[in-house]
Amino acid sequence: MEEKKVSLKIDRHEITVPEGTTVLEAARIIGINIPTLCHIDLKGTCIKNKPASCRICVVEIEGRRNLAPACATKCTEGMVVSTSTLRVMNARKIVAELILSDHPNDCLTCPKSSDCELQRLALRFNIREMPFNGGELSLRKREVTASIVRNMDKCIFCRRCESVCNDVQTVGALGAIRRGFNTTIAPAFDKMMVQSECTYCGQCVAVCPTGALTERDHTNRLLEDLSNPEKTVIVQTAPAVRAALGEEFGMPAGSLVTGKMVYALRELGFDYVFDTDFAADLTIMEEGTEILNRLSRYLDGDKSVRLPILTSCCPAWVNFFEHQFPDMLDIPSTARSPQQMFGSIAKTYWAEKMGIPRENLVVVSIMPCLAKKYECDRDEFKTGGNPDVDYSLSTRELARLIKRANIGFRLVPDSEFDNPLGASTGAGVIFGTSGGVMEAALRSVYEIYTGKKLEHVEFESVRGTEGVRRASIDLNGFELKVGIAHGLGNARCLLNEIREGKNEYHVIEIMACPGGCIGGGGQPMHHGNAEILQARTRALYAEDAAKPLRKSHENPFIQQLYEEYLGKPMSEKAHALLHTHYFNKSVN
Repeated sequence: MEEKKVSLKIDRHEITVPEGTTVLEAARIIGINIPTLCHIDLKGTCIKNKPASCRICVVEIEGRRNLAPACATKCTEGMVVSTSTLRVMNARKIVAELILSDHPNDCLTCPKSSDCELQRLALRFNIREMPFNGGELSLRKREVTASIVRNMDKCIFCRRCESVCNDVQTVGALGAIRRGFNTTIAPAFDKMMVQSECTYCGQCVAVCPTGALTERDHTNRLLEDLSNPEKTVIVQTAPAVRAALGEEFGMPAGSLVTGKMVYALRELGFDYVFDTDFAADLTIMEEGTEILNRLSRYLDGDKSVRLPILTSCCPAWVNFFEHQFPDMLDIPSTARSPQQMFGSIAKTYWAEKMGIPRENLVVVSIMPCLAKKYECDRDEFKTGGNPDVDYSLSTRELARLIKRANIGFRLVPDSEFDNPLGASTGAGVIFGTSGGVMEAALRSVYEIYTGKKLEHVEFESVRGTEGVRRASIDLNGFELKVGIAHGLGNARCLLNEIREGKNEYHVIEIMACPGGCIGGGGQPMHHGNAEILQARTRALYAEDAAKPLRKSHENPFIQQLYEEYLGKPMSEKAHALLHTHYFNKSVN
């Protein structure tokens, strides 16, 4: 059926668009930039419960008495739109001034300074004085969690965070409460976030236009540790960071900056620079063995085996099922995330080899994810109160630190990771994208299960951008059914099917953020731009393709670790250091 089109004029430019296109979308097609605040391009719509709440994007439409919000007004045949009349410009400026009248003016010290959308609008509208001053600001709640800082004094009620939390992630940790000047966005009953079902995925931070929601910054703490001569400070870098960090320095999306990143980390003063990809290979050894063990018991007729086995690399996803599916805590793999496996091995095996006391070793991680900050703080990942990973920095924090240190990132040469905890295979690097953990596992599971060499390591069937994907893999006549989901809303659909007994899978990979770690809440802001996420994904697959080894079990340093220290995958020692258990955190 042929798609219906409508023709209209926007600022005297004629344009034909598909029926259902908004004025905002049509204007952007022809290069007219209508300012927005509550709107953000995620899922192609205003990500709010009721569109057009801020009215910054108003336009004048011939034949209508009132100004219309461009983000919620559909184009119609013959429509004539003016986006820059005096009436429109004055209305937008007044709306912005009203928003600013109940907003603190501490821009110099605000963590979103220079990256604040409200600040940019004030500059665009040439607001140089406040005509609505005189009243008192509405004082609202502030909270610092392990991952996220919430300062509701800076909230402008755009409700982006509420929509991404409820509609996209289906977590339900944020919503509007009270009315009038006392309105705020908070968990139900105005609870603190630590008392809510928040997963710390950070997607609310990624869409917040002001400083109301920001990551908890650890850069000052890091500089103190680097300056302490009694401390040995090492760093691990997650795979998704290398595919996005360059964007903070003006490089195109998808620029692979692995070597430059390593060089910059050395310049910052880290004693050793390691790669989380090493721990991703280690994760495959443990998680892959767990998959094979469950499958073997299942095929032998053991009725007690719980399938599907769910991956456990993503801490936001772990938080999600602990809060919302506590009746299914025995289904996920018990393998720790690569971040925590790295920390555990660094503070035992590596520290012992180097003769460094645990209390003098500081393990820092650079992660695309804000939930990793919370994960570092979980009690089960501590020994005598000392964390396996002391703290985590986001990709954005690392970029700020590099700029602060005046390192010319685009000009620095490439450098190599240190060994042994910096050596990895291509399977480790693809952990950073949706489907990557599954593909990495399949490369090893296939060879170990069948005893055959896998000549073509690419499992194209598990790659893609769909929110939920399904694939079948032939393992010597056994049809292994796998599922992949990214985004917690999609994960909820799969888990509900399992809970209702409709499961058709043996193994499922779940990541909390869109696109997986490449779209994490600590990455450079992408605002739902699918092209940016796809470019980052391509970068990771390119690094994988260039690796001499592409299967986790072929990593010689992983083999050495088992020979010297762990024994074999899922051994008693490996289980103690590399596995975990889960908790019922349901909120009543």
